Amino acid sequence: MGRKNRPRQRAQQNRDGRAEGKRSRDDAGWGAGYSEIIKENKLFEHYYTELKIVPEGEFEEFMQAMREPLPATMRITGYKSHAKEILHTLKEKYFKEVQDLEVDGQKIEAPQPLSWYPDELAWHTNLSRKILRKSPLLEKFHQFLVSETESGNISRQEAVSMIPPLLMKIEPQHKILDMCAAPGSKTAQLIEMLHSDMDIPFPEGFVIANDVDNKRCYLLVHQAKRLNSPCIMVVNHDASSIPRLYFDQDGKKDILFYDRILCDVPCSGDGTMRKNIDVWKKWTTSNSLQLHGLQIRIAVRGVEQLAVGGRMVYSTCSLNPIEDEAVIAALLEKSEGVFELADASADLPGLKYMPGITSWKVMTKEGQWFSDWSEVLKSRHTQIRPTMFPPTDPEKLASMKLERCMRILPHHQNTGGFFVAVLVKKAPMPWNRRYPKICHKDVSSSSELAPAEELQMGECPADAPVEAVEGESPAEGNPSVPDTPDLLEVKKDDVCGPPPPKKMKLFGFKEDPFVFLTEDDPIFPPVQAFYDLSPDFPKLNVLTRTHEGKKRHLYMVSKELRNVLLNNSERMKVINTGVKIWSRNTDGEQFGCAFRLAQEGVYTLCPYIRARILNISVEDVKVLLTQENPFLSKLGDDAHNQAKKLGMGSIVLRYLPDPKDLNAPQCPIDLCGWRGKTSIRAFVPRNERLHYLRMVGVEVFRDKQGKRNDGSTEIPEGSAEDAEGLSQEADLLEQEGEEMEQNGSESNANGPEPIGSTCDGSAS
Repeated sequence: MGRKNRPRQRAQQNRDGRAEGKRSRDDAGWGAGYSEIIKENKLFEHYYTELKIVPEGEFEEFMQAMREPLPATMRITGYKSHAKEILHTLKEKYFKEVQDLEVDGQKIEAPQPLSWYPDELAWHTNLSRKILRKSPLLEKFHQFLVSETESGNISRQEAVSMIPPLLMKIEPQHKILDMCAAPGSKTAQLIEMLHSDMDIPFPEGFVIANDVDNKRCYLLVHQAKRLNSPCIMVVNHDASSIPRLYFDQDGKKDILFYDRILCDVPCSGDGTMRKNIDVWKKWTTSNSLQLHGLQIRIAVRGVEQLAVGGRMVYSTCSLNPIEDEAVIAALLEKSEGVFELADASADLPGLKYMPGITSWKVMTKEGQWFSDWSEVLKSRHTQIRPTMFPPTDPEKLASMKLERCMRILPHHQNTGGFFVAVLVKKAPMPWNRRYPKICHKDVSSSSELAPAEELQMGECPADAPVEAVEGESPAEGNPSVPDTPDLLEVKKDDVCGPPPPKKMKLFGFKEDPFVFLTEDDPIFPPVQAFYDLSPDFPKLNVLTRTHEGKKRHLYMVSKELRNVLLNNSERMKVINTGVKIWSRNTDGEQFGCAFRLAQEGVYTLCPYIRARILNISVEDVKVLLTQENPFLSKLGDDAHNQAKKLGMGSIVLRYLPDPKDLNAPQCPIDLCGWRGKTSIRAFVPRNERLHYLRMVGVEVFRDKQGKRNDGSTEIPEGSAEDAEGLSQEADLLEQEGEEMEQNGSESNANGPEPIGSTCDGSAS
């Protein structure tokens, strides 16, 4: 079998396997296994009572909230110009239809916006996922959520999971690293914020989303690709040793430092008990003790790669200070004043949280307590480490300002449990400053070292040692540099710089290459002439996935991501990047261009297209999306006259809003189409057809027997099987996201398998 067919086969195998798992769970009565789990854990209650993370007098309320099901939450993607239209549709139609309904004796409350999320773009309701999927009364609302989620216009995501990206204060020019990104809900938020100005098709910044698990990277790709951004790259590395990257700047190779880093580390997940019910019976303190070292290593690797002046947000869905304040305190102590905790109390008005604690104890799974490292027996030194305890120096502890950390408790705003801290970097890392630059001409006759240099951002040559040996992280207990004798073990060829890095180990499937086209590639002249591309069209940003043979698809990335790709192809494993803008169509060759437009990249490409554009009305949108191949005469007079002047081939169907017609969509719409001999067709995926039809007021609901209800309109691409299959696929995606939450966002060979490590919700 050819390599190009393998991803399709893998995807089908994954779908078959997930479908089988879903059927077995459905046959058992969906959640039957959970009914046997008693939501009690005496060790958990004893532990958190003793630590006093819950205000006095609130512990019973806290425990009662932990036993209640988590409310459903959703987020409207904020960067798309259609966000306001979706919000209007939700508020005026779907929310009104579901409020005051009763399902299985439970009254459905009207959905409410999250008070602390900007612009009413996040909502919560007491609808559980089970009720939403299974109730006939809510089928229309469920279909709406499924199709809008698949189109990238809505994300099902737990409320507390939305907090870290908001605290990062992202701007369009920022270079962003998401260290433990799967399943990708937070990554999607980062992309949206990067594209806050939709008039800029290529923001200067980008998002590099990483995950250690090769298989879960593909779920991450699915989440990211819904947003159709040219500024996202998915990579596959161990976050604790993610390689340092380089890029060309002003003709020289510089180190890539990130302006913003999201460090949402693997954790024990006891803040997720409301949805991951297995945690009730599996919880012990040993989970936190085992993960503590890995969390520090990931956090250290993150701050090493952060630019001076940059912000890193550290977060967990654990309430345990061993995974929270202890990691932050260890990081602050190692950095010797390089970092400070930012005061984020005013960043999210309306969010209720508890300040970080400054005193805590360590407990073994047997229930034995230790207040200080000096009390720990030597036999337990491998399980309990000094960094798990708060600093003993009162002055040092006060200077850390751990109270600036934020712990979200479930009973305060009916959410999951969560911890978040915002770190700001003020100077290069201390082990960076101490790392000596080796430059000796004759090792046999001299062992003198050049004076240590303080390396500032942009001043370090490509071959100089930088903060840590490439591909490795400083040792957990001591991040300082190796002793001089080790550095002087030089062989015949004396060189300046650190020891050579370890060879990068790659796991998983071998990806197709990313091949950038040259400006004089023979593909461009016919494409440029056919679409009348503007002179500033960035040809060098176009890539394909094959070195040989005909190019089937063309993709586009931002200029900055191209820079990163070209300078680091051997240093990192890229899973996916770029947005598809053209696909080969052999029928198009006879009309002068072998490539038709792809709907995924139409908003990226349209600013450069000056021909092949057909302006259409609201009524034309309805015709084009509800009829498979309408004759040109079915269009309005204006569009009909324009179409007659266009030759056959790929076209852009463009709707521009009329400010005077408030009943029509107030945002522009670009659709890919094909001008045939006597007809015209929209090349738009089914989910996006449903989205645009709702925007222009067309009802598209179908019941599961394929019958149209409430006078809804039949659309050309689809049947009852499509509707049911769409729902099943979304359910499977959600199931996989839930499994990832229970297994940890970053399984790691250096640590145990966490029982629940991310708060991201997945597609509905």
